[in-house]
Amino acid sequence: MSLIGDGLDAAVQKAFTRPAPKTAGPQMRYLVKQLGGTKAAAQMLRVSQRTVERYVKDQIKKPRPGLAARLEREVKKRWQPQIRARARQKAASTGGIVIDTRARLGYTAPIGSTDQDRIRHLTVALPPVHAARLFDAQEAGESDDRLREIAAEALKEVYFQDGGRRAGSLEEVRFTDIEHLEFDL
Repeated sequence: MSLIGDGLDAAVQKAFTRPAPKTAGPQMRYLVKQLGGTKAAAQMLRVSQRTVERYVKDQIKKPRPGLAARLEREVKKRWQPQIRARARQKAASTGGIVIDTRARLGYTAPIGSTDQDRIRHLTVALPPVHAARLFDAQEAGESDDRLREIAAEALKEVYFQDGGRRAGSLEEVRFTDIEHLEFDL
């Protein structure tokens, strides 16, 4: 599970104009259409082609929990791609992104400063350049650790250094023990 990646996806999904299919039959029909056949859908969901066909015909209505989760995740990943792209583009070019988190934050600074890690609750509006870096890294398939580093660099610049107005000698921000994380466009 990718905490930051899932948070970015959830923020983009708020821009959807129509809700994604909620039940197994419509979800399966949508996936079969998107992937161009029952065989491709079956391989992706790790079930038999016959199982996919039975969902498409509404012969099976209630999937097992594991399949239900995979089905929902794959449908949401593909739902309304133009709207998803437009929301990302707007955040990366003009709107920026808001990060709301409760996590352990600390930093590396010169001797004599209070750089002790502590739990903080921050709600910070990140400029478009940082939103673009996060979305680009997610598109490139970067690990959640890398996404966390990018978010930490953004918090360092925007929150701790206030765009260069303070804490100029700050070297690195640590962003760990995430209790809550939410993004908003």
